[in-house]
Amino acid sequence: MIEIYDVVAILEDMPEKNLRRGCVGTVIEILAAGVFEVEFSDKRNELTYAIVALNESQLLKLYFELKGFPAEG
Repeated sequence: MIEIYDVVAILEDMPEKNLRRGCVGTVIEILAAGVFEVEFSDKRNELTYAIVALNESQLLKLYFELKGFPAEG
């Protein structure tokens, strides 16, 4: 489930928005059930190059830690 401030990657090219599959952004607002406003910026978060409303099906939630994931053993 995607929530506000989650880091996501876009799953499709959107040339009209200057976005390519794999661009990483941050959810900044939940617009409706399954619809999110996502901000895309440079790696230093200094320059925002797109803010786009996207459906959950267009996004992949990214994880940087495996909280609650069973340890391998």
